[in-house]
Amino acid sequence: MYLVLPPLAAETMFNVGSLPVTNSYINTTITVLGFALVGFLVSRAAKKYYAKAVSPAGFLNFVESVVEVMLEYCDQVTRDRKKSLQFLPIAGSLFLFILVSNWMGLIPGTGSIGVWHLVHGEKELVPLFRPGNTDLNMTVAMAVLAVVSSHLLGVVTIGFFKYLNKFIKLGDLYHALISLNPVKILTAVIEFFVGLIEIFSEIAKMVSLSLRLYGNIFAGEVLLTVLASLIAFFVPLPFMALEILVGLIQAVVFAMLTLVYLNMATMDHGGHSETEQAH
Repeated sequence: MYLVLPPLAAETMFNVGSLPVTNSYINTTITVLGFALVGFLVSRAAKKYYAKAVSPAGFLNFVESVVEVMLEYCDQVTRDRKKSLQFLPIAGSLFLFILVSNWMGLIPGTGSIGVWHLVHGEKELVPLFRPGNTDLNMTVAMAVLAVVSSHLLGVVTIGFFKYLNKFIKLGDLYHALISLNPVKILTAVIEFFVGLIEIFSEIAKMVSLSLRLYGNIFAGEVLLTVLASLIAFFVPLPFMALEILVGLIQAVVFAMLTLVYLNMATMDHGGHSETEQAH
């Protein structure tokens, strides 16, 4: 028996109707169900403590400390507790989900317990469990959620037309044309094309977020698989410890970049008319 290198795409274990269920999706589902259970227990414990008007203790106290730490990190970016409370459900949820998904890939049995299939005359192990973030579909979905959420909150915070003017600067171009000032017209034309470039930068954000997370977690999975196939005991342990750190760092990076995108999208830099009035 031997271990084979994991493929780039997650393997389909079975189908529910026309929906293929992959091994990475199984891990993701377990993670979501775990969060749902924790959320239920925390909600019930909070009601119990607040009903008795006593200070929380035990697990509830631990959850509150985690939330407080994440809020403090949000404050370092936003400099505004109101914004931090607004962004925490998005950035905090992504952080915890990515962190737990990454660490679940280090549980013994993940990548090694599965079904042997005969492929091209050779036996190949298809693992039943695989880290959720080794599926590019998952990382792309989270990246799209992060970037799209930033735009939606930007529209809600500063208004649709003012937010649209960040990318398609028709308002600035119009004011420059009616001023008949060549310098202003040239500046407005340049800013108009720069705004169009910003649209492509938003797509680049999603690509970089998804590929960074996918590449690091997939590389760690390949490394541990190779080491486990060569030397099964003791030698892979330091690398597993390293993967614990990598899983944490990748969760922090993804969440912090999401937080930065949210904060930048909701900042009102002022429109053309306000600039003109200031002058």
